[in-house]
Amino acid sequence: MGVTVLSVTAGFLLQGKLTNSDLEPMTIDAPVTNKGAKIILAATLPDLQGKNQLISQWRGKVLVVNFWATWCEPCRREIPEFIELQDKFHDQGLLFIGIALDQKIKVMRYSKEIGINYPVLLGGIEAMTLAESAGNRHAVLPFTVIFDRDGKITSTHLGRITRDKLEPMLKHLL
Repeated sequence: MGVTVLSVTAGFLLQGKLTNSDLEPMTIDAPVTNKGAKIILAATLPDLQGKNQLISQWRGKVLVVNFWATWCEPCRREIPEFIELQDKFHDQGLLFIGIALDQKIKVMRYSKEIGINYPVLLGGIEAMTLAESAGNRHAVLPFTVIFDRDGKITSTHLGRITRDKLEPMLKHLL
């Protein structure tokens, strides 16, 4: 437990460095093992209504799994672009899934306020193990994992990802 708290704290500090500097967010280019994909797809997390959702139920779609929190400013900046992309490509088989590492009431309030149009799951601090399985070794938010229709991870992104960077990747998969 102490190691987890230390890891998350260090990740938040690193996240602050990434978001408060002129550095570009880091894209993780190292190959991500199938193990990470299997771990994320096998996860069951509650949605905002408290119903458990198995992430693999959405296999067959291009999935963009985004780990975020309401207090994370880069997360708040990228979500409106995710909403737009979800609207634009939903009919072609795209699905964003937000995994919030935050308090349920705050996530519900923010989701309603901004009009999130895709599933939002409550991962809590335990969800960082899911993110870590896909390569987020520093517990930084936001963290985005992109899956193809076969359930394979095609890319991961540490830090805010912009629509300009994300949209071409998605078009290629759709």
